[in-house]
Amino acid sequence: MTTHTAPSPTTRAAALDRRTALRWGLGLPALRVAMVAAACTAAWLLIGWASGRPAAYPVPPLVAAVAMLPVNLICLALVRRRLHSEGRTVRGLIGYRPGRLGRDILWGLLWLMVLSVPFAATIMIVMALLHGEGTFAAFETVFFDADSLPSLSPVVAFLLAAIAVLTFAPLNAPAEEFVYRGTAQQDLSRRMPVAVAIVVASIFFGLQHVWYAPTPDAVLVYACAFFVWGVGSGLIAWRQKRLLPLIVAHGLVNLFTTLPALAIPFFLSNGAST
Repeated sequence: MTTHTAPSPTTRAAALDRRTALRWGLGLPALRVAMVAAACTAAWLLIGWASGRPAAYPVPPLVAAVAMLPVNLICLALVRRRLHSEGRTVRGLIGYRPGRLGRDILWGLLWLMVLSVPFAATIMIVMALLHGEGTFAAFETVFFDADSLPSLSPVVAFLLAAIAVLTFAPLNAPAEEFVYRGTAQQDLSRRMPVAVAIVVASIFFGLQHVWYAPTPDAVLVYACAFFVWGVGSGLIAWRQKRLLPLIVAHGLVNLFTTLPALAIPFFLSNGAST
């Protein structure tokens, strides 16, 4: 006669914890990708309604940056909830160490340079595969579409640019690092090898950025390049066991990409006056 022993409370708790980790590890990044898609689509519909004519899709990067404000706030709240459910804190995930902020900034600058090399190389490789000998000429149209720019007054353009600069870099960088390299990667690593967890989280990271692609032709380029950036960031997060240096590197990228938007009202006003 075979005797079946009931699982111990410890075993049941461990199994439940692993299932919860898998749900959060897949669910949170998937939810962020869906929210980014919804926010960009809503912004596109709003532009079309305000202008009285169908707007070009995808939305311009400036509009997408502004649309990320509610997405980032929701993601930050969900990450905080996930961490608190396990007795952890956002501060612990960041890994801030008093007296070492300057060193962490230097680490961030280093990782920015390190990550930029494979990122740029991936862009060149994918562009070469797509466009062959016309690669460099294609850069002029793949990453910029003048027809997609909405008609904005200088005042509206300045307000959007100010919101983007003040909210996108400070919120987007930590939100994405918390979601992909923080909770998702850590949760997935409880159910699968670390290397697989990094790849899965990076796939979501790449998928998210297709909604920021300035033209349809840039979608595949963005997906591949940001996947590679995600893998590199995942390895750094796994090695350093904290996110502050990556947040610094990521925040600088977001700042550099949003600051030029402040010049848009100047060009609009000059164009309007000529």
